[in-house]
Amino acid sequence: MIRAARVPADRPVRIAFSLDGAPDDAPPRDAAPLVFPELDQQLQPLPPRQDSLESMQVFRQHCQIAEEYHEVRKEIALLEERKKELMAKLAQAEKEKVDAAQLAREFEALTEENRALKLAQSQCVEQLEKLRVQYQKRQGSS
Repeated sequence: MIRAARVPADRPVRIAFSLDGAPDDAPPRDAAPLVFPELDQQLQPLPPRQDSLESMQVFRQHCQIAEEYHEVRKEIALLEERKKELMAKLAQAEKEKVDAAQLAREFEALTEENRALKLAQSQCVEQLEKLRVQYQKRQGSS
């Protein structure tokens, strides 16, 4: 016997049916209760008419489609989560790339500054040496 009741759209719906009186060649694989809480109320499978084999078949097909819909939605949710993860990794990689480029520029600038400072130091050392020589000459001539 099939029992049907109106349920508010915001509540999960459990659908159960029995194949009592159905031909023996139809397997009772759909006899277990099905739950489709993610479906909108207008998409919920309507209980079949128990006296109509065609109605039972349509109901089974609708339940099967609802299950497939649930699986697809689950897969979409997983893929969207994976997309978020990959987007975050991409953003991090781009940030690291920008950071690496900035560090390379800073390294080049510091290397150039270091070269310039070493050149200035060597010039100062040369100048100091010349001044010492001049000072020693003055000391020796006096």
